[in-house]
Amino acid sequence: MITMSAAEPACLEESMKTMMRKPGISRRLAAAVFGCLSLALAAVAVEAAPPDAATSSGARVSVDLDAAVLDRYTGSYQLAPTVVMTVTREGTQLLAQLTGQPKAEIFAQSESEFFYKIVNAQISFEADSQGRTTGLVLHQNGRNMNARRIDASVAQQLAADLAAKVQGQAATPGSEAALRRLIQGILTDKPNFAEMSPELAKATQEQLPQLEAEMKQLGAVQSVEFRGVGNQGWDAYDVRQEHGLSHWRIALGVDGIIAGALVQTGP
Repeated sequence: MITMSAAEPACLEESMKTMMRKPGISRRLAAAVFGCLSLALAAVAVEAAPPDAATSSGARVSVDLDAAVLDRYTGSYQLAPTVVMTVTREGTQLLAQLTGQPKAEIFAQSESEFFYKIVNAQISFEADSQGRTTGLVLHQNGRNMNARRIDASVAQQLAADLAAKVQGQAATPGSEAALRRLIQGILTDKPNFAEMSPELAKATQEQLPQLEAEMKQLGAVQSVEFRGVGNQGWDAYDVRQEHGLSHWRIALGVDGIIAGALVQTGP
């Protein structure tokens, strides 16, 4: 698969699982997408490789931390407009949970760096000069996604807004038009990077040759049909093109900028 920014995952939502099992070639354009932790995680910007505490055999070694240290990290962290990572403690174990996904254990490899055992991904917690945790960085495949810490009230409001959007199953205003412009930009070799988040724009530039080849093979857009809202708030569309069908998910930020997109070609 091609990931335009890292974030979207091989199994993003329950409905996406079904979509990904369909035949056809998949392409990802994701700046803020997340997959099931048991299968994949995705990050955003391509930066330096994450800290690696792996031994010579390739296995990471966990260390024990006091509950007081673990409690520094519990709370909510916003990874994307509709996606929050919630960190909780159960006894001596920290668990991380993405919006729309189950909890997963994370294990300390140092005082501020943790790793998953169910997937090759890591989390680094960040602190200010007073030692207060201010955010985290989610690492996977040499890519890093920053998330700022948010108050519980903010996290609750985001969850309520997302629940209302999923319940209402109405497309985000402007998402169809943004999707049409995105596809047209790829087809004409002139994507409008100003309409994308910086991470998505960077990923698009990196993968543009492959994306252009795939879209040009399908040809001009003939119709766009809204299919619903996934459990992470992304709008799903079926796009009928001259020589085939593509399935898209798109997320807009509050400013109307495209925060992430995912496309799969095939029936």
